[in-house]
Amino acid sequence: MRVPGPNGYSHAQATTGRERVITGNRQTDWAFADAYVAEDDALRWARDRAREAGLRSVSPGAGAALRLLAATVDAKAVAEIGTGTGVSGIHLLNGMRPDGVLTTVDTEPEHQQSARQAFRAAGFASNRARFIPGRALDVLPRLADAGYDLVFCDGDRQEFPDYLAESLRLLRPGGLVVFEGVFAHGRTVDSAPQPAEVLRLRELLRTVRESPDLLPSLLPVGDGLLCAVKR
Repeated sequence: MRVPGPNGYSHAQATTGRERVITGNRQTDWAFADAYVAEDDALRWARDRAREAGLRSVSPGAGAALRLLAATVDAKAVAEIGTGTGVSGIHLLNGMRPDGVLTTVDTEPEHQQSARQAFRAAGFASNRARFIPGRALDVLPRLADAGYDLVFCDGDRQEFPDYLAESLRLLRPGGLVVFEGVFAHGRTVDSAPQPAEVLRLRELLRTVRESPDLLPSLLPVGDGLLCAVKR
């Protein structure tokens, strides 16, 4: 049975019409979201260093979402996998408590040195960030159980399912785990054969959705933020 919607259309027709409008303007919407929160000189400097090093950075919209999420959980302790040149770290620190500490892990010490400069330029004291060089799956087991309010994962995407297991151990109840780049530029939902990285992202999405220990949401900002609250 078709239920009449506004202007006499069926509900299905009305919904389809709205979906067409949303789809048709999606790129414009994303561009507007990215430009909505202005970034300062320190963030622009960090983005330039990332671009020069051939590194991907979170989009301005995704960065604003990270800042919001950190503020929402009143984060005092945040663990970040993938320091890069400090773009995501600045956003996280902007949302954290004034006495909060960001523990950030990266395999490349030179990238972390750029992040140190970016944090300093953004006005953060040196004791607001703890830099640990090394592979995430070697470093994370050394961090304290239930000692973190938020874990942000932006490292090797093939290791994302492994990061999830470590994140659940690190998070306090009510804490947040966030994964960046889960859309893989549209490949995650593409039916064509995909590389191992994309298959691992699909595995992560299924595991998070089906876990009784997590309350998940998928945010369509940047290249996709998968967020979940630890129950």
